[in-house]
Amino acid sequence: MRRTCFALAAVVVVCAAILLAQPAQQSAGPYSVLKTAKVGGLGGFDYIYADVANRRLYIPRGAVQGDNPKPGRVTVFDLDTLAPVTEIPDIRANGAAIDARSGHGFASSSPVAMWDAKTLKPIKTIEIDAKSRPDGIYADPFNQRVYVFSHPTADATVIDAKDGKVLGTVDLGGAPEQAVSDGKGHLYVVIQDKANVAVVDAAAMKVTAHYEFGDKGSRCNGLALDVKNQVLFAACGQSGNPPVTPAQPVMIVLDAKNGNVITTLPLAGGSDGAVFNPATMEAFSSHGNGTMTIVKEKSPTSFEVEQNFQTMAGAKCLTLDTKTNRILSDAAEFGPAPPPPPPDPNNPAGARRGGRGPMLPDSFSILVIGK
Repeated sequence: MRRTCFALAAVVVVCAAILLAQPAQQSAGPYSVLKTAKVGGLGGFDYIYADVANRRLYIPRGAVQGDNPKPGRVTVFDLDTLAPVTEIPDIRANGAAIDARSGHGFASSSPVAMWDAKTLKPIKTIEIDAKSRPDGIYADPFNQRVYVFSHPTADATVIDAKDGKVLGTVDLGGAPEQAVSDGKGHLYVVIQDKANVAVVDAAAMKVTAHYEFGDKGSRCNGLALDVKNQVLFAACGQSGNPPVTPAQPVMIVLDAKNGNVITTLPLAGGSDGAVFNPATMEAFSSHGNGTMTIVKEKSPTSFEVEQNFQTMAGAKCLTLDTKTNRILSDAAEFGPAPPPPPPDPNNPAGARRGGRGPMLPDSFSILVIGK
């Protein structure tokens, strides 16, 4: 998920571009943005993670250069009030995850940071392959292992959550994005550049299958799972493979037991994250164009788009608070973009894009979404 939600002012990060569709027309429904908390702070941001048990919200922030430099850190908020709690310093990470049984937290940084989830005190750092570029991260309760995902090495580093020992790596066959677990030994990882879901035997640390999307969709970044009914929701930035123009984002609904595609549904924008709420039987997909799509599971074989609605431009990352049944996302406001660079004399026909404008001071916000 190392894309524009992390590549912000004064942060040098290689991001994968996502082609976003125009925002879909809003549809009536029960969900809206209930609260927008401007918590401020500079530096890039990516994954947002709710530690439901300890009632904390984790948002890694990138380093800040310039007159008032600040190193990367993991910011921690009260999940109920959104008040700042503390910062875990000197960590340049994209995501965070908590193993509930050991009470240990981890960040997808290099080296990987490990801390006590109750006291928020650092425990140690964990060295991983120097070629790895940590991006996504997932803590699997099945056997208390933490997976740190890397695009350039197309794999996951597996860490024992109890003591922080590196157990090995899993070759995923492509650039990994979001992961989900059934809690019974199966880990599912959506592969962005290969248009499939890798199925991992968590005990053996081995891929056992790839569920191919075929011509259904590509550039898929979000993945959610209905554990009870074994249904996967892959949120994709493009329909078709090769993709169609203009982009037509879709959610591909699959049978988790065999990878068969059940249906495809339109999304309101290019997805960067998905979650499933078993309490409401709804899958949520968040988009960088400032929209969110909710898909209702009417039965294990029947699905419909329940609602499209506006959130905030750039709010493409999300997390679920299962205690309150609310979704949290994050975004910021930006000033005018600089002009594009002059044409390349060696390629006068090639268009060159300008960068993003600076993040406006104190505009970084946490959004609470619910009924």
